[in-house]
Amino acid sequence: MTAWEIKGWCPGALRPMQSGDGLVVRIRPPLGRLTPQQAEAIATAAETYGNGIIDLSARANLQLRGVTEASHPRLIDDLRAHSLIDPDIETESLRNLIMTPFRDAESTALAATLTAALTRMPNLPSKFGFALDTGPRPVLMQASADIRVERAADGRLILRPDGHPLGQRVTDFGQQAIAMANWFVQSGGVTNGRGRMAALIAKGHIPPNCTLAPAEPLPTPTPGLHPDGALVALAFGQMRAETLHALAAPGHELRPTPWRMLLIVGARTLPQIPGLITDPTDPILRITACTGAPACPQAQGDTRGLARHLAPHLAATQTLHISGCAKGCAHPSAAETTLTATGTGYDLIRNGTAHDTPSLTALTPQAILDHLKAPNAPHL
Repeated sequence: MTAWEIKGWCPGALRPMQSGDGLVVRIRPPLGRLTPQQAEAIATAAETYGNGIIDLSARANLQLRGVTEASHPRLIDDLRAHSLIDPDIETESLRNLIMTPFRDAESTALAATLTAALTRMPNLPSKFGFALDTGPRPVLMQASADIRVERAADGRLILRPDGHPLGQRVTDFGQQAIAMANWFVQSGGVTNGRGRMAALIAKGHIPPNCTLAPAEPLPTPTPGLHPDGALVALAFGQMRAETLHALAAPGHELRPTPWRMLLIVGARTLPQIPGLITDPTDPILRITACTGAPACPQAQGDTRGLARHLAPHLAATQTLHISGCAKGCAHPSAAETTLTATGTGYDLIRNGTAHDTPSLTALTPQAILDHLKAPNAPHL
């Protein structure tokens, strides 16, 4: 029996999730972007109705923390006034869409087409999602999605089921997305309300007409200046409301990303705002850490304090995942090195997930640090 609970669904704005510091309210930016006015409204709402903390999720959504049952209705009213709330929970739960921040007018039109098509989708699992990776080359290969829209080497669009290397040529995007979702359901992709495309593909099920490969993907972008604007990172994807206020002030559109970064569209200089990471070599960027205790009720120990303590001592290319429990929410797949809090210390797992068999157990933070500082010490 595990010490953690798998809820099987993600929070929304209309259906928030209880955490250790109150309700978590997830905002899914329409078409993957925020106007300066919307960003300002979210920052104000975080201060007024929550504890002022805003998370950027791995699905490029924003989460307000510390919201209460009493403040939630007024929060929804304020966000609805800025076109940030779906009409109902069903519509909200369907709109699991990640968009590349590097895009053109065609990408925005595709997002609008998909948003309209969602109402004609079959009954899909709550975590089932779509990725519009329609920049010049794919950049969302590591982001969680089930149906992907990408470009082939010749620049034309393909629709690719996650877990399969090939996709279909796009001729009628809305209809093809619906058809692939129907195929997923009819092929047995859903069990007890759950299921992911990659798991179905791994069983040998492949949609028809998948013959085209996507273009060679780009590495995950790093903070800095890009043709579309300035990309800035947040330590562990978290910021205070005042940081978002400062980002909204110059009047640029903001595009959240699944790398827990924000693209400031059109910016030609990197902002000097406390709380932002603009140096691509900052070691914090090589550590993934969930919320941890006490903000998460399932966490067995601190995560982000430990991460900041260890970051200066990481080897130049070392990456690290620190999980508050064996659930491993922040990094569900295998990592080079994982530290999992257990309540009696931290278990160390090499090349595995937070719930895999550890190499070392019950490590104290000092024991972990001593290991890093030891002469000729290998990677954790």
